[in-house]
Amino acid sequence: MMYGKVNMEAGPEVFYQFLKNLAPVNKSEFMQSMAFFHTKTLKKGDVFIHHQEIARKAAFIVSGILRSYYITDNGAEITYCFCTESRFSTSFKSFISQTPSQYIMEASTDAELLIISYEDLQYLYSTFPVWQQIGRIATEQEYMELEKFTSILQGENAIQKYQRMLNEAPEIIQQVPVNHIASYLGVTRETLSRIRKQVSAEIR
Repeated sequence: MMYGKVNMEAGPEVFYQFLKNLAPVNKSEFMQSMAFFHTKTLKKGDVFIHHQEIARKAAFIVSGILRSYYITDNGAEITYCFCTESRFSTSFKSFISQTPSQYIMEASTDAELLIISYEDLQYLYSTFPVWQQIGRIATEQEYMELEKFTSILQGENAIQKYQRMLNEAPEIIQQVPVNHIASYLGVTRETLSRIRKQVSAEIR
């Protein structure tokens, strides 16, 4: 894992546009805020947050895909969600409450992140009122994603979930290891292989 200061020349313009879609942040506020963010490069398989670690950092995904998963008592990995680019990511419950994370977050692909510590984010909340709005809306969006995920788990079978992923997030299917996708769908690699063949045949 490599760290560095944010290169404002190459600049996270995509981050600025993302924030502007959440709240009316101006360029001056943005530039001052960026002093509290650092770049972080993860290689595929690098862990961002460990199980039982208190999440003291949050990330904006510039590129790449992170996954959140837990390990069952019998050692099986269960993928909880995938986080793709132009999205905030952390173990949210752990980050907000500063308690140990029940999940592991790792890079499913090489990833470039903009990260901020819990303490620095609290400082932004107290210094720039617009960051309170950004934090609230980002948390609300994550909650809605969680509700959507729970609804999908209850209402769709593995084939339907795979088709949804193919339609809504094809980059996951194209870039993420097969075993990670299988654990997200709750099937074996062999079953996933049959699902892919069936869906591919239906598309043709």
